[in-house]
Amino acid sequence: MLDLGARKSIYQPEQDGLIFPEEPAFDSVEAERADRKRRLVAACRAFAQEGLDYGFAGHLTIRDPERPELYWTNPMAVHFAQVSLSNLILVDHEGTVVEGRHAVNRAGFVLHAAVHDEHPDILAMCHAHTVYGTAYAALGRPLEPVTQDACAFFEDHAVILEEAGQVAVENRAGGEVARAFKGVKAAIHQNHGLFTASRHSIDSAAFWFIALERCCRQQLAIDASGHDPIRIADDKARYSREHVGSEYIGWLHFQPIYQHLAQTQPEMFD
Repeated sequence: MLDLGARKSIYQPEQDGLIFPEEPAFDSVEAERADRKRRLVAACRAFAQEGLDYGFAGHLTIRDPERPELYWTNPMAVHFAQVSLSNLILVDHEGTVVEGRHAVNRAGFVLHAAVHDEHPDILAMCHAHTVYGTAYAALGRPLEPVTQDACAFFEDHAVILEEAGQVAVENRAGGEVARAFKGVKAAIHQNHGLFTASRHSIDSAAFWFIALERCCRQQLAIDASGHDPIRIADDKARYSREHVGSEYIGWLHFQPIYQHLAQTQPEMFD
């Protein structure tokens, strides 16, 4: 695996002094919490911008930096486009809202809580009921490396067959989803949809979800063409994933989205 510095150097070679996104540094836990919450709100707004909403379905979560057993999430039955700092809620692993005025979506909570509980290193997670991801999930198969975009997920996503299509309202329902996230950043849950997780940031989790939905759309378009695609060789797909599929690259991809939303929808930080 390339280290973080090597991945950065690909996109920032000899560019000292020029404008380039820098990962934030914090001098207090309060500042880090505020940043995580702002980026969670932006991720929700990005999902709205991408048309990834479906009624009240869909959950994005990020751990609290001081109390990692708690995580911030979007409120129940509030459109992604209307999520703001003022209506975020803080939830524990039992589904109890410990801060905020809104309820939590029980079905979404079960799966997220299971993943966060089993993987203390996972900071953020995203799930939404999307058109292309859900359609592709009905096939119960992994994404093949047939585009450079899809290579970002090569050997870095799982297909979950258990509990397929069943609404997850019981705690046991999250077990297979949680186990699937060992060492990967994404999962395709058969007959259900897409999940992404990040050990780095909500920025990365959100961008890789948007990217995974896009890859599912590409694959369905290829399937509909009736022609067999040219599969990228494993070694080349692996090389591409190392360069374009890292947590840092996911974070970097999200920065123009974040900046655009911050400038065009400043009310989201109210």
